Amino acid sequence: MNSTIPHPLEPLTAAEVQLAVSILKDAGKVTPTTRFVSVSLREPQKNLVHGFNGTQSIPRVAFAVLFDNKTNSCYEAMVALSKKEVVTWKHVPGVQPTMTADEQVECEQAVLASPEFKAALKKQYGIDDTSLVMVDIWSAGNYGQPEESNRRLARPLCFMRTDPTDNGYVRPIEGIRPVVDLNEMKVIRVEEYGHWPLPPVTANYAADRVPNQRQDIKPLEITQPEGPSFTVDGYQVKWQNWSFTIGFNAREGLTLHHIRYSDHGKDRSILYRASLTEMVVPYGDPAETQYRKNAFDVGEYGMGICANSLTLGCDCLGLIRYFDAHLCNSRGEPLTIKNAICMHEEDYGILWKHTDRRLDVPEVRRSRRLVISSVSTVENYEYGFFWYLYQDGNIQFEIKLTGILSLGALKPGETNPYGTLIAPQLYAPNHQHFFNMRLDFDLDGVPNSIYQIDVKPDEPGPKNPHGNAFSARPTLLKSEKQARANLDLQTTRTWKIVNPAVKNVVGEPVGYKFMPGDNTFPMASADAWWRKRAGFVNNHVWVTLFNENENYAAGDYPNQSQGGDGLISWTNADRPIDNTDVVLWYTFGHTHIPRAEDYPVMPTAYIGFMLKPNGFFEMNPANDVPPSAKKEEKKACCH
Repeated sequence: MNSTIPHPLEPLTAAEVQLAVSILKDAGKVTPTTRFVSVSLREPQKNLVHGFNGTQSIPRVAFAVLFDNKTNSCYEAMVALSKKEVVTWKHVPGVQPTMTADEQVECEQAVLASPEFKAALKKQYGIDDTSLVMVDIWSAGNYGQPEESNRRLARPLCFMRTDPTDNGYVRPIEGIRPVVDLNEMKVIRVEEYGHWPLPPVTANYAADRVPNQRQDIKPLEITQPEGPSFTVDGYQVKWQNWSFTIGFNAREGLTLHHIRYSDHGKDRSILYRASLTEMVVPYGDPAETQYRKNAFDVGEYGMGICANSLTLGCDCLGLIRYFDAHLCNSRGEPLTIKNAICMHEEDYGILWKHTDRRLDVPEVRRSRRLVISSVSTVENYEYGFFWYLYQDGNIQFEIKLTGILSLGALKPGETNPYGTLIAPQLYAPNHQHFFNMRLDFDLDGVPNSIYQIDVKPDEPGPKNPHGNAFSARPTLLKSEKQARANLDLQTTRTWKIVNPAVKNVVGEPVGYKFMPGDNTFPMASADAWWRKRAGFVNNHVWVTLFNENENYAAGDYPNQSQGGDGLISWTNADRPIDNTDVVLWYTFGHTHIPRAEDYPVMPTAYIGFMLKPNGFFEMNPANDVPPSAKKEEKKACCH
């Protein structure tokens, strides 16, 4: 592809971001105390995107969130880039937008320079020098205190290195909690909860600090001598029968748009937009030093602004195509994250196989999938976001969790029932990770319906004389409240998205099935403050009527929010959702009871879901995949 007109859902270019910043400055909307929280694409209306044919561009509009530290005020702006004008400017009262990357750095500097913090460190540990102290910004949350509604706060966690490159996370400064006003960038107090000795351990993971590394690993190379099977035009991708557009923004990070499949030459729409909308990581230790740990990593930190620059051979393996992310820092200066998105093909074992014993001719096809991924570091934790497209029409999303546990200190001989002792005087608190995905289906067109599918056995009787009968029983979801649901292992519950107006080869509505993966339920009480703010964890599945302004499961501004926003509020309207433009939201969680093997750095854990065609195609769409070329047999040596 070599188009000169970008797809209307491609992310803003570096030049467009800077143009939006300049327009806002020229319009007098930026003061010396203003921070740019984010500048991203304001996506055009659906009908314009579905009608886009690549010959006529759609006007580009930027959406900006700004925050004035002096007045503690949040503003939203829409900026028409071609007209070079501010279209809308709105003050959003009483909210705290996402913390910026600059604030993370400045917060650490403020703590290290604080006389109050230095005095507490001297009192508790006899330490004068703060040069080896690590300070991780942590969101303050909201626990009903007045200051949480009228100040922009952070409650950092602090750690002590033994040398400048040591893994400081294994030596938490447990009893000291500075509280920082991010508007003043000043420590307003230091809370002291007692004295815990620094754990007497070191546990490094860096290559130059781990002795006796394995010497028996032979090279594993992946080659594609004829190049990749995909083509790229800007952020538009075509691979096999798939086509889609890659998106990226400071808050959500990686997004996918306008996902289509070419079925015998017909371009068929499946997903209009797919994104991670929110996360929350609640900890299960009620101690004063621990209970406030429940970060909303998307809405409070920003997955995009925390994205890594990925490197070949480490984050991605094979013939790679990278995409940069063009953002800005909080002062509006250019910020490009090189290689923020990685795309490559990989072998995925057997796609399908059958051997006819009468002919003795095995037919086998290798499966290949396209991988689109991004990795974000939020202080101690890493989250990898992986989309997979398959040759048989499957779409999979997987989150890979790794990084370093958020640890706590114990006194000699002390244990803690709310965590795991992983080293002397060092424990890892129990915690959970909850993620919410927004899946905007436009299956063969915009009006869709969703069925909840439960598999149940028939009662024994004349129609089931042998007691073996069971069937899948669909329930049409007609309203938003009815659609609120949880997983049910007893009925193998799934959900099916259909287009009632488009029939398949057997006369039934075309469909895709939503297949949940591993999941969990929140362990905290419904009255816990974090649950009030994260109402999306109350159900695994939600369905809403499409609204271009309803994008984040916990609301637009979860940072220091009091709760009741997002999915809880929207679905209380109980709007009709049958045969219309619908959005499926999926909440999935991982309950982490830590183990010694998660220390000092955690092996990757996996969680996600699958979308499978279910009556969408006439038959197996991978039936036409050709066999792989046979290779000369090579045997591995065994000793």
